[in-house]
Amino acid sequence: MHVHCLGSAGYHPNESRHTSCYFLPESGIALDAGTGFFRLLDLIEQETLDIMISHAHLDHVLGLTYLLDPAFQKQLRKIRIWGESAKLAAIRENLFHPMLFPANLDAEWNEIDAKDNFKIGAASVSWRSQVHPGGSVAYRLDWENNKRLIYATDTIGDTSVEHAMWSKNADLLIHECYFEDTDMAWAEKTGHSWTSRVAEVAAAAEPKKILLTHVNPSASGENPVDISPIVERLDSEVIIAKDHLTLEF
Repeated sequence: MHVHCLGSAGYHPNESRHTSCYFLPESGIALDAGTGFFRLLDLIEQETLDIMISHAHLDHVLGLTYLLDPAFQKQLRKIRIWGESAKLAAIRENLFHPMLFPANLDAEWNEIDAKDNFKIGAASVSWRSQVHPGGSVAYRLDWENNKRLIYATDTIGDTSVEHAMWSKNADLLIHECYFEDTDMAWAEKTGHSWTSRVAEVAAAAEPKKILLTHVNPSASGENPVDISPIVERLDSEVIIAKDHLTLEF
């Protein structure tokens, strides 16, 4: 299976990174819909598109307004958007307010609040609440071929035993790493992760691969955060996400 990194920055895009969006073409599943979402349109292989929203901040949902082209061109038979009810309501009432976006999006809006588990094609999906301003959710996708993916962004990093058991032994853990350890206090204040906290979360979950996402757009270079605390604690492969990266898991 493959995951395409279409947007790997948090907060705002920069010259090399758009905001949060990942796509699994074999399953027709998108993880968040930030500004990197425009890159998804050329990768669509299915007649249906399922978009899983971690929360409603603009750097994760703005790309939903880019859906009119494939919908109008009939590339997609069905668009389904998944998320917590309050987040979906905020998106529909505000992002798609006629004063901001004067066109109707023909999509099915699916509230997950009362669903501990649900199916998207061959994938079984579960979720957990996370600490972040306004709240966010982490998703776990389990496929019938025993592949497992965890997507946990915009979180302070859940170090609980319950989270470790829920996310155990993933083939791929996609986890935010916005701040270095030197900015831990600011990370805690804003509800984001720092490198040593990510190392603690990943060490407990023991993924085969970890992909660090939601990179600080003000940072630059091949190593925008000091990942040494993570590399030192994990035997897993540690990769910093970058736009246009395709990863097999």
